[in-house]
Amino acid sequence: MDELRERPQQAPHYHGHRERLRARFRDGGAQALADYELMELILFRAKPRGDVKPLAKALIDSFGSFAEAIAAPPDRLRDVDGVGQQIVTELKIVQAAAEKLTRGAVSKREVMSSWEAVVEHCRTTMAFSDKEQFRILFLDKRNALIADEVQQQGTVDHTPVYPREVIKRALELSATALVLVHNHPSGDPTPSDADIRMTQTIIDVAKPLGIAIHDHIVVGKQGHVSFRALGLI
Repeated sequence: MDELRERPQQAPHYHGHRERLRARFRDGGAQALADYELMELILFRAKPRGDVKPLAKALIDSFGSFAEAIAAPPDRLRDVDGVGQQIVTELKIVQAAAEKLTRGAVSKREVMSSWEAVVEHCRTTMAFSDKEQFRILFLDKRNALIADEVQQQGTVDHTPVYPREVIKRALELSATALVLVHNHPSGDPTPSDADIRMTQTIIDVAKPLGIAIHDHIVVGKQGHVSFRALGLI
């Protein structure tokens, strides 16, 4: 009887797909990939074996876009079949890295001359949140960023804002100007009457103390709105 020859072990079918996807990313960057394929690259780290394409597509479909999936709250991510803590961690690492990058683009720079970077930072950090947040960029006399702080976090459609607390924090930081920012989880960044009244109250409290309100930006999934551009400041 002839000796049985051992067949060479074949790589799993998904191995070649992963290598091809990585090669496309190396050659063409993110623009060479569909959103679900970019999501696959992230999932490779959390799931070193198996086909993750169906899960990548499920995440995009569940939240509507790559950005919304990355920014989704952990409990909602875990509602997607197949998503465990390791995947949540990987997605939150990507989100944190994106926020660090956009913050670095405005940190210690003249904010008014790098306005696109400011808006991009605000959208990255807040536009896809499922709760309203009120954020303040504190500026020095050269309009460079001193601090970027979330002052309040509320519900899906309301955040309590206390103008005197806003100004108190500005004085603590020796800020001479502020950019106010908040998000609309509904997606529509159109300012409400309450937004306009609150902004005017902060302006009225800040002005006698020599603190300027440069702008109030409202961000949402559908874009952003500037109070100054609307003539509201």
